[in-house]
Amino acid sequence: MIAMKNPEGKPGRPWAVLALVVLIGINLRPFLAAPGPLLVDIGHDLGMSLEGISVLTLLPMLLMGIGAFVSPRIQAAIGTRRGMLIALSVLAIGSILRLEASSGVLLILTAALCGASVAFIQAAFPGIIKENFPNSIAVVTGLYSAVIMGGGALGARAMPALTNMGFSWRAALAWLAAPAVIALAAAWLTLKEARSARPDKNLVGHLLSRPRTWALMAAFGLVNGGYSSVITWLAPYYQSLGWRSADSANLVAIMAICQAVAALALPALARHGTDRRPWLLLTLAMQAIGFAGLAFSPDSAAAFWVGICGAGLGSSFALAIVTALDHLPHPEQAGALVALMQGGGFLLASVAPLLLALLHDWTGTYSAGWIMHIGFVAVTSALYLSFKPESYAAATRLNGLAPGI
Repeated sequence: MIAMKNPEGKPGRPWAVLALVVLIGINLRPFLAAPGPLLVDIGHDLGMSLEGISVLTLLPMLLMGIGAFVSPRIQAAIGTRRGMLIALSVLAIGSILRLEASSGVLLILTAALCGASVAFIQAAFPGIIKENFPNSIAVVTGLYSAVIMGGGALGARAMPALTNMGFSWRAALAWLAAPAVIALAAAWLTLKEARSARPDKNLVGHLLSRPRTWALMAAFGLVNGGYSSVITWLAPYYQSLGWRSADSANLVAIMAICQAVAALALPALARHGTDRRPWLLLTLAMQAIGFAGLAFSPDSAAAFWVGICGAGLGSSFALAIVTALDHLPHPEQAGALVALMQGGGFLLASVAPLLLALLHDWTGTYSAGWIMHIGFVAVTSALYLSFKPESYAAATRLNGLAPGI
């Protein structure tokens, strides 16, 4: 049974909060994944180059990184509930404004609004999970991560369907405001504000002084660089090989579905132990196999390469959050560490689609970019091996720092 408490320590409503986990999580990736199957049309309509198209992923990921650094301070200043409501409102507005995206610059600005709002949500939500589900962190984090990836699948698959129904690509992208509005209403009804849920204002500086924080950032960034490259370039890659837009969208959906299943399954399997490293290394092995298939044999067993790569990316995302949460006992401190891990990680990950575009320009093929990500997997393996559970306390020592304010 999933145990839960609310910030005041009174009996909570676990199913209401679990529903909120689903409704919020499903909104955190469609704005990134949905344009993928439409990028050829968008680029042609707006006259955008490959490098310009990559900014649709680069800028929001960059803002997700920067925002995660400042989110704990915003959370401390205005509170978790108010911050979540504002962020969900901005996410809905960013999607609606895509109706008026008459140029590449305006489309990129809508992506920036969405990225900034998701930055706060992703920074605050793991702490909410640890606070409300202290005995089921791995399982609920797996659910949260699975829904995030499932949202990406929904966004990618819905776009060709909507355009086939007669909607323009602008109107199709604007429909993503609907689930954001639903999540906003659910958060308004479910979230309660509590002063104890606000992290110490000095916590960010303390955590940034610890080498482990930077190691978590690097590992998270290298893995999510693979994700950002795949959601940006997988569909155009297969379209360049002669695949139809709908078929390439199916591959993006397969990837996201496999991400969701693995993000739910692996944390559940890993919940009985404290050492996450064997499972983390398994996620990297799956990524390496997938990227190698994309680079060297893309048309042979394409669904398998995409699926196993997606499974590795999705489960690594979930287990990275669980591993960071394991480092500190207090929800506010652990949540801030996750926020910083995501902040530095997304800053690093934001560059990957641009690097892949540049490699494509230099070599005339996407394969060089997939090989680049195999190298990233090798570096991440070394970082994961250093995350020994017995080192957590020393690696994140925060002497004299209060759990909350």
